[in-house]
Formats: sequence, C-alpha cells, structure tokens
Amino acid sequence: MARSRPASGDSAAEPGVARRHVFGVHELTSGLNALLEDSVGRVWVTGEVSGLSRPASGHVYFTLKDDRAQIRAALFRSAAARVPFALENGLEVLAYADVQVYEARGDLQLVVRKLEPRGQGALQLAFEQLKGRLAAEGLFDEARKRPLPPFPERIGVVTSPTGAAVRDVIEVSGRRAPATPILVAPTRVQGEGAEHEIAAALAAVSTQPGVDLVLLVRGGGSLEDLWSFNTEVVARAIARCPVPVLSGVGHETDFTIADWVADARAPTPSAAALQALPDRAGLARTLERDWRRLGGALRRQVSRAAHVLAREQDALRMLAPAARLAAGRRRLVSAHRALRAAVRHRHERRRDRLERLGAQLDGLSPLAVLGRGYALARRLRDGAIVRAPADAPVGDEVSVRVASGGFTATVTGHDPEAG
Repeated sequence: MARSRPASGDSAAEPGVARRHVFGVHELTSGLNALLEDSVGRVWVTGEVSGLSRPASGHVYFTLKDDRAQIRAALFRSAAARVPFALENGLEVLAYADVQVYEARGDLQLVVRKLEPRGQGALQLAFEQLKGRLAAEGLFDEARKRPLPPFPERIGVVTSPTGAAVRDVIEVSGRRAPATPILVAPTRVQGEGAEHEIAAALAAVSTQPGVDLVLLVRGGGSLEDLWSFNTEVVARAIARCPVPVLSGVGHETDFTIADWVADARAPTPSAAALQALPDRAGLARTLERDWRRLGGALRRQVSRAAHVLAREQDALRMLAPAARLAAGRRRLVSAHRALRAAVRHRHERRRDRLERLGAQLDGLSPLAVLGRGYALARRLRDGAIVRAPADAPVGDEVSVRVASGGFTATVTGHDPEAG
C-alpha cells in the first residue's frame, strides 16, 4: 500500500518521535481492495445462504455463513442471469467470487461471479425447483390435460429442421398416414436462448389453420442438451398452447418439464408420430371387420323387422272387418254343423226311443192279441164290446174283428161250456 501524505492540518512530529502516516478513508479502502486483489484474487467459498434480498435492480444480496463466521455477498444482475437455479435461504452453495471491501460502508464482501449448489448439480437443482413449483400450480394435473384428436386434420411439429427427430416424424407419417399434412415450425432445440425460440414456434404453429395437434420433439442428449425443455418459458408456452401438445423429447429414460406439462408424452420422436397419427393399414382392417359386422347386424335386424312386420300384418288382418267377418262366418258354419249334428243325434235318439215305445205299445195293442187268433166282438146296436155271452143275447147282431179284417154275425146261441 502506498504511503500517503499527512492529512492537511497535521502538525509536525515532536522532536524524537517518528512521523505519523495518516490515510483518508477512501484511500484506505481502495488500498485494501488493491491489496486483496493482488494477494487473494478470486476464490471459491462455500457456505449457507441467509438474509436473501432481491431489490428491483435485479441484483441479489445475501449473507454467506458457516457455524463460526459470515460474510456479505453481492450477485450482480448480469451474473445472476446466468445462475440456472433459484437462490433460496438455507441453500448451501459454492461461490466463485472476488473478495472486496465495500467502500461505502467499509464492509468486507464477496462479489460473486458464479454459483453452484453443494451436493448436486446446478441444473439438477433448477430442474427440481421448477418441477416442484409448477406441480404446486397444478400444471402437471391430469384434469387439465386434453385428449389427442384421433384423426388430426393437420399436425404441427416444433423441432430442429436439421435434426434426426424431424426425419423420424416425416418417415413415420409417410408410412402411417400420408394424407395427414405435417407443418414443421423450425427452431433451435438447445443452446442459450433456445427456449424462447421454442416458445415462439409453439405459439406460431398452433394458430395455423387446421392445426389441431402439436408435436414437440427432439433427440436424446445430456441434461445440458435438453435444458431448453426444462425451462419455465417452454413450460408456460405449452400450457398456453390452444391445441393439445404431444411431447417426444429425448429417449425413453429422459424426462423433462415439457413432458409433464404436455397433454401427452411419448418416449421418442418416432413414438410421438406413431401415437399422434392413425394407422392407415390398421384402420383399413378395422373398417373391413366393422363393415362385415355391420352387414351381419343389418341382415339380422332386417330379418327381425320382417318377422315383426309379418306378425303385425297377421294381427292387422285379424282385426280387419273382412277378416272378422270371415272369422264370424267360419264360426257360424262351424256352429251350424255342430247344431245339425246335435239335431241329427237328438233325432236319432228320439227315433230309437220311439221305436222302443212303439214296440212296447204294439205288444200291448189288441191288434197284437188278434194276431194271435183272438177276435173282438161289438154289438152293432150300440158298439159295446161283448165280454160275456150275456152281453149278446141270441138274435143280436155283432161285429167281429179278427187280425186280418172283420165280419158281421148274428148270435144264434150260447155255449155255456166254452171258457
């Protein structure tokens, strides 16, 4: 440190006493800064963050401490923009910083140039922080995810125009559904600022006429390569997208923030194209099978309808006046036949009974007696039946009836011994 002149007003040293060297405060702090820069320079310092402050200027101020000491630290806006994770109180960090004296207050401080979290990588910590924050907001909820259209009218693809991902999507689409238009929105997919280009491509392609599905794809890579898809900018752009987004970033084992925010996730770009596009050959087979099933169902339906129609027609004919008249006529004819049969049967029964009674009557008839050799005599004078000889005195005329006729006789005498 350079010596300074005595401050104005300093009196000369007393005889026998060494001259004093008096520094101004600014001169002293500037000298200390120069001394620190020469002898200490930039150092790595580890400690726990506390007293975190973020004023509107964009600078970040905090205290770095351990269990025995603490030191103030300043992370200016330009350096803070390069820190991928969110600085939080209680976070243990490794700071690469200049050791300086803050001349305005004379405090020792660190001017931080770079920050890393202790125990895990900065990108991994930033990934976990953003993942937790977006999950708490509900951006990963299944309830907000939209179904993919089964037959998309036009598909937008956000990816690098020179990468393998776009070739995979085009190849799969040409084989699977060549009639579905593919609209590529070219963008960088890695590197500083790529997240803003991806977000702009998403917004642009999703508003194109007919686009009802967007594929966000790129090939695999390291966490650093895929970092653009782990940023809040891309996550918010996916959430704002007016049509469903299908994410196909990296390989099967790669998971990004974009995968969780998207409406659906595919393990690779090729798998995303397979998931998004209908299978033409499979659809043809399904259509043929369904056509056969539909034909069979229609034939069965027509057969059932014809059967029902015939039954209803029969019922209608039975209810028609002509049908009812014909049915009545048939019933009348049947009743007439039954009546004639009943009359005939009754007549035959009565005739048989009459014949039996006639036979019985014939057996009791005097004519039947006459037939056995007897005769019936009546007096001619009064027609009385002659039952005894006294009933026909001698000289009376009698009419005698025999079986085959009759004759008239005059009584000439009586035979008392006849009996």
